[in-house]
Amino acid sequence: MIQIIGASFLTFNLILVKKIVEHFTDDLFVMLAAVALTAFYAPLNSYGLLGMEVSLLVLMLTAVVWLVLKNDSHFTISIYILLAISTFVRFDMAVPYLVIFAVLFIVQKENRKQHLIWGLGLLVLSLGGQTLARYLYYGALLPNTYYLKVEGWPLTLRILRGLYALVHFAYYSNWVLILLPFALFLFRRDWKVTLLALVLIGQVAYSVYVGGDAWENHGGANRYIVIAMPMFFVTFAWSVVELLKKAAETILAQGGVPGGGSNQKIFEIGWRVAFVVVFIFSLLNFNALIGEWKSIERWNFTRRPDYVAGSDRNLQVALAIQNVTSPGASVAVVGAGTIPYLLPDRYAIDILGKADPFIAHQNVRTPMSIADVPFMRPGHMKWDYAYTFGKLKPDVIVSIWEGTSTEAAPYLEKNYVYALIGEKIKVFLLKDSPNIHWEKVIIK
Repeated sequence: MIQIIGASFLTFNLILVKKIVEHFTDDLFVMLAAVALTAFYAPLNSYGLLGMEVSLLVLMLTAVVWLVLKNDSHFTISIYILLAISTFVRFDMAVPYLVIFAVLFIVQKENRKQHLIWGLGLLVLSLGGQTLARYLYYGALLPNTYYLKVEGWPLTLRILRGLYALVHFAYYSNWVLILLPFALFLFRRDWKVTLLALVLIGQVAYSVYVGGDAWENHGGANRYIVIAMPMFFVTFAWSVVELLKKAAETILAQGGVPGGGSNQKIFEIGWRVAFVVVFIFSLLNFNALIGEWKSIERWNFTRRPDYVAGSDRNLQVALAIQNVTSPGASVAVVGAGTIPYLLPDRYAIDILGKADPFIAHQNVRTPMSIADVPFMRPGHMKWDYAYTFGKLKPDVIVSIWEGTSTEAAPYLEKNYVYALIGEKIKVFLLKDSPNIHWEKVIIK
């Protein structure tokens, strides 16, 4: 059901991408290319179908941009209502909110009072309301993931990690193609084109500020940048058409090509053919994540899609744990997603602190030097085995974080046994735990 909902959001998003293109140009090639590049962008589809918030946020952001363009000279409160709602999906949607507010405040001079009252008012109300509720319920002013990913990580190293992730993305996406949409300013300079660029730039800047995301090793745009990629694909397709059209017009204007109108027709066909070639190359290039042809094989379904193998494994682990434990058993996991979701009557303990404020408020534990920047993974750099294994003593430890076996060894050797609970599924079980069906496990 979650995947069906995600797919529906992604489909509706394509309709809005089409409308955005049609607001700027009636060129069929631009519309088809922008929609196709968005529809077949692997990172967007992967995140959107994995149950993450990306499918909803990309739809909401694209819808807001379309509403802004549609009501270019009129104040429209629905823009701010939709943006305010988006912050309840993910708190950092305040970034595109502020970008869009700033653009509208500057260009709609006659409506500045309304933008100040409603724009800033709804932003303060939505963020302030969430913050108050969070403080009253959790005792924290900001989301737990903020502390986990930002607190205890030197700003300089965090930004360097963010820049590294950005360069990694641009390099493997072909930096020439990434910069190509900015050529659009050679042909059209108005606030609407600037808006599309600023929405993307805002997400890129935010990604750099927070150090990027944890899955850049899979390639492509991360979860922060990917929700603005439809804006990129619109300007990319449009800029390619304009550049090729201008090149054809320049060649014809230089003269020396006899034939008059017939040559104009030939050049028209020629640049259209060139556009198709660029489109096909770009479609493959953007989806050849981290330069691997395996990504194209996953993209065209000749190889299993990314993340699917891991999800299958987590499903098997969850079923095995359900079989050998009683309801109420505590289960420590590194990936606090699939397994806790599939075991609602077991208590999940997040080793890396995504749902644990004690871990989230600590300093990062990974090496902190410039040489270590490529190996840093936001949200995966804090743990405390003395607390998680020594104090909480979960009944089951599914796995430990990579590279920490020596640190975990004293707690595992003292209180746990290594056991086989299913086919090729080995976990650590708390010795003498009453929540373990010991007759169903094989101690190694």
